[in-house]
Amino acid sequence: MIARVIVDVPSRKTDRPFDYLVPVPMQEWVEVGSRVGVPFGGRVLQGFVVGFADSAEVDESRLKALAEVLDPVPPLASDLVELARWMSEKYCCTWTAALQAMIPSALRGKARRVVALAGPEQVAEQADLLGPSPLPEAVTAYIGAGHGVLLTTLLDRYPEAAGQIRAALRQGTLVEHARLRDRMQVRKVLTVYPPERPEAAREALAQLPQRAVRQRELLARVLELDEPIALQQLLTETGASAGSVRALADKDLLALREREVGRDPYAGRSFARSEPLALTAPQAEVHAQICAAMEEARGRVLLLQGVTGSGKTEVYLQAIERSIARGREAIVLVPEIALTPQMVERFKGRFGDDVAVLHSRLSGGERYDEWRKIKARRVRVAIGARSAIFAPFERIGLIIIDEEHESSYKQEESPKYHARDVAIKRARQHGAVVVLGSATPSLESYVAATAARPAATAAEGGPEAARALLPLSERVQGRPLPPVELVDMRLELEAGNRSMFSRRLRSALAERLERGEQAVLLLNRRGYSTFVMCRSCGYTAGCPHCDISLTYHQKTRMLRCHYCGHAESAPTACPSCESEHIRFFGTGTQRVEEELARLFPGVRVIRMDVDTTTEKGAHEKLLSAFGARQADVLLGTQMVAKGLDFPYVTLVGVIAADASLNLPDFRAAEKTFQLLTQVAGRAGRHHLAGEVVVQTYAPEHYSIQAARRHDYTGFAQQELRHRRLLSYPPYCRLALVTMTHPQLPLLVEQGERFAAALRELAGREGVLAPLDGASPRALEIFGPVASPIPRLKDRYRFQCMIKYRGSLDAAQLLRDALAPFTAGSAPDRVLFSVDVDPQVIM
Repeated sequence: MIARVIVDVPSRKTDRPFDYLVPVPMQEWVEVGSRVGVPFGGRVLQGFVVGFADSAEVDESRLKALAEVLDPVPPLASDLVELARWMSEKYCCTWTAALQAMIPSALRGKARRVVALAGPEQVAEQADLLGPSPLPEAVTAYIGAGHGVLLTTLLDRYPEAAGQIRAALRQGTLVEHARLRDRMQVRKVLTVYPPERPEAAREALAQLPQRAVRQRELLARVLELDEPIALQQLLTETGASAGSVRALADKDLLALREREVGRDPYAGRSFARSEPLALTAPQAEVHAQICAAMEEARGRVLLLQGVTGSGKTEVYLQAIERSIARGREAIVLVPEIALTPQMVERFKGRFGDDVAVLHSRLSGGERYDEWRKIKARRVRVAIGARSAIFAPFERIGLIIIDEEHESSYKQEESPKYHARDVAIKRARQHGAVVVLGSATPSLESYVAATAARPAATAAEGGPEAARALLPLSERVQGRPLPPVELVDMRLELEAGNRSMFSRRLRSALAERLERGEQAVLLLNRRGYSTFVMCRSCGYTAGCPHCDISLTYHQKTRMLRCHYCGHAESAPTACPSCESEHIRFFGTGTQRVEEELARLFPGVRVIRMDVDTTTEKGAHEKLLSAFGARQADVLLGTQMVAKGLDFPYVTLVGVIAADASLNLPDFRAAEKTFQLLTQVAGRAGRHHLAGEVVVQTYAPEHYSIQAARRHDYTGFAQQELRHRRLLSYPPYCRLALVTMTHPQLPLLVEQGERFAAALRELAGREGVLAPLDGASPRALEIFGPVASPIPRLKDRYRFQCMIKYRGSLDAAQLLRDALAPFTAGSAPDRVLFSVDVDPQVIM
């Protein structure tokens, strides 16, 4: 039996299956998707079985055998193995990187050195040649009690025998091998079980001597148990010692065994049961179309465009109920920052323990146990951020991607997959339905779902896969969308107002405080000020490792780089000219918080940004406090713009609406419109009417004007005209190749060579042509040029932008062009990174 194994080596050079013999005892356990330990290059490494072969590609006498099978049940089903292969081809990543993205970090095995006693025949042979084993009897007995022991553990236990252990290894009476062990094990606790024969235990209780007070109390308590109890809990309740418990166990009066205990992130929490709500006529129509698509089981994609507050979540919940009733499972993806306690509560309240939650704020052990619940089919719904798309379900009926326009669905490290496209591919494998929900869909999804779909961009599994548009254009119960007022900050300056708050926003905040209502303030910059500059010589404090300015944080009085983490004390004088006129410029969330306290003494502010939400549970704590009306103002970055539903929020203020308009990104206008529309939707969602005040220096910009009118269609039409004129998505596809190196001349030379190689390959294929509409299959190459941030972490950065359309396989062209540049393993070589369909081009 020959297994084809992808070995966990993150290198393109070894990115292919290797053949291994499967020993006879393992053959019943090895399947496609099995995790195995294999000898590779003198080491034992983790690998995944991706198939089997009738014959090996090399001489079978040279084949090595699998060292071990790591799981009784394969962690990956065959559909996920196939999905990983597809990802490696589409996103130009290694197959092993795609496979590793699908399993919890706890299962990323690491080799450890284990020693065991040699077999009797080998020991006798070595004794004849070299004399008896030098190991002390205690060490021999300790090792022989198991199947092997970690070398480090053995040396810690018998440090005085280190020399003899070394001699035994040299002699061969001790043998050493590598054994793969997971980073995290199933959590087990010592548990006390009631006696199997309670009548005999009661008789024993009566016979225990009176002086054995603790044992008598313990046994009496254990006889009252209806179910097992954790040893630690029993000791806490009774005040007894572990020795007393063990004494009773030695007499067979109770059982003491390890029991698996799940790490439940929501243990001790109760969720009020929620019943399905009556759907409005538009909601019922959308729900019916989703259910009809599920009955077809053809892997359809539906775009649900619903304004904020239109009740999309209730439609999701009832569609999931239908999927479960059909014996199918459901996956719900939400952006990480929108995965709020409110969202979890709605799903737990409807489906109870049938829900697993997967996101980065859980500990590694909690994520592992939630994944195991899915794998064991103990739940039928998984909700989480982008990686939850790999939940190991076997009968998926529905995949929901809420706020589908969010760029956080795109992974920025290898494998650089987009969860939306992976969801579409996985839905086709299972005959499931994908529902993409958003008030402001990405233009790629919107164009794909309307008659304006550009045929030249159609591609298998891409963002332009065929879709249908399901509109929800009104809020539930006829509640109006909040009016949006634009404040021109240029006029505020002319009027002498140099505050970060306009007069209109200040008066609106005062009204809310007086009426006891709440407000949400958005500023998409954390920190106190965005840069520090000397007014005498113009010096700006920059990061020594990146070409970016440092941000000042008032609480710690430190300057920090938000890219590499470099930190230094804030200067009191200019490091360049020693002038004392060094000042903080720009506005961050910390500075807004300080200004609120100055303008409104006694105001209660909760600030939510990366600095205040690093601790586990911080999101839930802060939002629960705001929901309980323990604060008047919720101030934060974009994490306050999504997924929040508070009945007393009647004002939303945006401090600097045009901050994202000036980024060097063709999506800047789209992202600005989406952010403003989303945050505006937090106001007036219940019985109290809301309003929105947007401060801007560019009130005439079409994206800001469209957000003021809540006019997605008008914005899309105008933005699409620009995209078509400049040949940007959705009228083409993009790939971004970024190359980095500490030495700029070498980077430039290698970048030019790569671009030339890619042009030559494209010319040979006959696709090197401008995207002017003349050719149905065309590819253009721009660069290499310096990246918008030209240096990060002491490495210079250049990039090539590739635009293409039609059915050409640009990913294969890129792989072929990169092959000569990624084949070596020299530590000083240029590093290349490919991002297909990039969301960020910085």
